[in-house]
Amino acid sequence: MILHKTLLFSSCLLGLLRRNSILAKEMSGECAANNSSYVSGTHSIAYITIDTEDRAKKLAHGIVSNKLAACVNIVPKILSIYEWEGTVNEEPEVLMMVKTRTSKVDALTNYVKSNHPYTVCEVISIPIINGNDAYLKWISETVPLPDCK
Repeated sequence: MILHKTLLFSSCLLGLLRRNSILAKEMSGECAANNSSYVSGTHSIAYITIDTEDRAKKLAHGIVSNKLAACVNIVPKILSIYEWEGTVNEEPEVLMMVKTRTSKVDALTNYVKSNHPYTVCEVISIPIINGNDAYLKWISETVPLPDCK
């Protein structure tokens, strides 16, 4: 009886582990990568916040013109609540979503720091795991690889 319960429990646990393993692979993009030529993490989305839409447009034009990104989406009217110099602040801001090569994020960050009004500007990025192959190819064609000299 105990052996039967142990085997039943082991079978259930093994099934659960298999299901979780398959789900983890699907979520990580491993399964999709088998059907695609895209290499996970080649591109990234960088997020930048700035105080006005006009400044966001000017910064976005500079980013795209300098081939630091293929596209910048500007999302107006977000609300940011943050701590700065010991005080909690609440300010309207503009969110910029920047599609680029992961290898260009450092150059993008340096450009933004040089052209942004904030003392400490937000430039954070996350890798693109998977997506529309044609769109990802367009990013690659639009944003050249960095000079490796």
